[in-house]
Amino acid sequence: MADGPTITTIAERAGVSIASVSRVLNGLPTRQETVRKVMAAAEELGYVRNAVARSLKSRRTHQIAFAMADIGNPAYLAMLRQIQPVLKAAGYRLVLHSTDAVVADEIDVLHSLGERYVDGLIMSPLRVTRRHLDMLAAARAPVVIIGSVPEGTPVDNVRADSRTGVQLAVRHLYGLGRRTIGMVNGPTDTVPGAARGAAYREALEELGLPYDEDLVEIGDFYRAEGGRAVAALLRRRPDVDALMCANDLIALGALDVLRAAGRRVPQDVAVVGMDDTDLAAASWPSLTSVSLGSAERGKAAAELLLDRLKNGDREPRRVTVPPRLAVRASTTGEEPAPLPPPGAERGRP
Repeated sequence: MADGPTITTIAERAGVSIASVSRVLNGLPTRQETVRKVMAAAEELGYVRNAVARSLKSRRTHQIAFAMADIGNPAYLAMLRQIQPVLKAAGYRLVLHSTDAVVADEIDVLHSLGERYVDGLIMSPLRVTRRHLDMLAAARAPVVIIGSVPEGTPVDNVRADSRTGVQLAVRHLYGLGRRTIGMVNGPTDTVPGAARGAAYREALEELGLPYDEDLVEIGDFYRAEGGRAVAALLRRRPDVDALMCANDLIALGALDVLRAAGRRVPQDVAVVGMDDTDLAAASWPSLTSVSLGSAERGKAAAELLLDRLKNGDREPRRVTVPPRLAVRASTTGEEPAPLPPPGAERGRP
């Protein structure tokens, strides 16, 4: 094959028609099974597509962007691990943007959709401003937002139910006999910070506990910032016997500070996080955490975007992922049973 593979040889390898290969390589609507076969055959044969020529002809790049606040946050990594395979199976590459939750950077990503460097965008902003909404309404490519947006926003939307998640956590702490339950939150001008702060207050009221501003500390959604916020709360209210933390990174910062202060977890202070990231199960003590379905939200967002690329005129859809509470040692004192040593399951000494 001196001149390299052609669409004819790709069609033969994939077991499809030449027309089907042409449609796939030119980014035209095609059955996903056909896309998978053609892409696999092209890769096996070492076919190199002229992406620039294909993009000019079909106005398709076969690239999707994912813009997130912090690529180091395990919640976004959980989303990414689900988004990537869904898009790859459909023949798309993934382009990543870590915006550090800077509104100007997110607006720039939305603006750049007009340059057609990607076919669509999945975005998870911490803040949704008027500028976001204006850019979303005028977006030159399909966008799916992971997070809450106002009613009527003309984009597909995948959201968590933070309100129910916080209620699950506070009720759990109350059921364990905790009555001085503090809240360590991220910035309240963010969507998750506002939602989780309001839900904490509602949960206390439902249980008949007074809301006390001295038991609330605002930090940021990072471990070090969370630790500083917890230290400030403990100085002000050393009688706190439980902490509801707005994400797992804040909760890990709480464990660091409590350990340094000689406060036992959970005997002296019980701790709950949110997101149920991989770090929650790996921490010591293991962290009770509210799962907000990061993986499920990522998968749903990727599927909504692919569907939008096929059905551009349909009405925007909203998907809400229900929360669940993963109970671990940071509230109950009970660690999971250790794994047996190698060979023990076969009766070896």
